[in-house]
Amino acid sequence: MITGAVAVWKAVPVAQRRMILALAFAIVFANIAQPYPDLAPLQHGPTIALILAAPWLLRRWPLSTPAVACIWLFLLIHTLGARWIYSYVPYDDWARAVSGLDISSLLGATRNGYDRLVHFGFGALLTLPLSEIAQRRGGLRPTWALAFAFAAIGLGSALYEIFEWLLTILAAGETADYYNGQQGDVWDAQKDMAAAQFGSAIACIALLRRR
Repeated sequence: MITGAVAVWKAVPVAQRRMILALAFAIVFANIAQPYPDLAPLQHGPTIALILAAPWLLRRWPLSTPAVACIWLFLLIHTLGARWIYSYVPYDDWARAVSGLDISSLLGATRNGYDRLVHFGFGALLTLPLSEIAQRRGGLRPTWALAFAFAAIGLGSALYEIFEWLLTILAAGETADYYNGQQGDVWDAQKDMAAAQFGSAIACIALLRRR
């Protein structure tokens, strides 16, 4: 079994192996002095499962290194947000330490907006991998593959928001509120989905121009 796992690992391109290892280390560092230990498994669990499965997935359904890099970048910004359960990412403190100004004041924001960034990244960064899958596995032409990716981003965003709603019903109130990160915004789900679609639209335009 160990020999088989090593063979699978070595079958993955070196650059992609390095990204998998870097993401694993990022999760380790994100959980040092974890400020929200009760919610950490819920936030990081899916990423850890994906790391463990990645060599087998990439061997069975290979992707180009740029496509894997897009997934890797998305998971990195997710891992950063997951450390502070999204709602409390201290980007204003970081900005003040560097420039003396804070981002929220500059943008006139009244809530922590890091979750919006990650939803935007979901659309912007996963469009390329999804379109590549549609071309390689579905036989779609490039333009139709991008249309598929754009639609898949919308479906994925909607399913995630439904999952959050179900979590709100099933989990304890405080836990669900922390995980959902609505921060009092009744239109949070719609804005999150819009951010993802906007990110995907930008990616589609960029990929079409490149082609």
